[in-house]
Amino acid sequence: MFEIDKTVFGEFLARQRREKGYTQKELAAKLFISDKAVSKWERGLSMPDISLLIPLSEILGVTVTELLEGRKFEQTEEMDVNQVEMLVQKTLKFSEDTPERRKERQAKHFVLFGGCVLLSILELLAGIWYLAATKTVNHLSTNLLVMELLSFIFGVYFWFFIKERLPAYYDKNKISAYSDGIFRMNMVGMNFNNSNWPHIVKCGRTWTAATLVLVPIAVFFSSVTTNFLWNNVFWMGTLIVYLLTLFLPIYVVGRKYA
Repeated sequence: MFEIDKTVFGEFLARQRREKGYTQKELAAKLFISDKAVSKWERGLSMPDISLLIPLSEILGVTVTELLEGRKFEQTEEMDVNQVEMLVQKTLKFSEDTPERRKERQAKHFVLFGGCVLLSILELLAGIWYLAATKTVNHLSTNLLVMELLSFIFGVYFWFFIKERLPAYYDKNKISAYSDGIFRMNMVGMNFNNSNWPHIVKCGRTWTAATLVLVPIAVFFSSVTTNFLWNNVFWMGTLIVYLLTLFLPIYVVGRKYA
């Protein structure tokens, strides 16, 4: 995979800093950051923001390429096309996956998904109160609540645990299956790669948020009637729509952005 080796980066950074005679605090002051951030870089615990690469390389007297590679190049040493491509890939990966950006994304996801969960709970409580007040007994409610639970479980995975990028071999091979722990997804006629993966993840997040909010509304609608045949027809139709709204958009965007 095209990733920056944090340990190599940190060791090179520390070595160059000492050669220049700077303390971590002095280097941090020149970059207008905290010395704790520099300490984390040198220990391989985090990476600087991409906007700091140029000023950092200038302060240390090295090139950005040497900084990313974690070593100094000989004056006669040249990089071939493959090495340049790898460096570009590393830089792109580096720029989009800093700890700060991950933390910001996680905070945003917590607010969005947490808001949908809270709203769905309020809707369910209102539904329970309504059914109790009207003394309505409806077996369909249980089925829809099961779907609500599934939306929550999938939602936790899609919003907080799913990988933002696929391993590099997905881009080099035609792979129609994705596996991550107990999560499995197999889409016949569509290949997963890092071009369509962000759109697929977005579909999963949108679906879980939407179903969390809309399923309780379906519970209210189903409580209007006690007709057994209608309830079963409504249940089957809801289940079909529930599944199609997940897999059909994933298949469409997967094919479109492949």
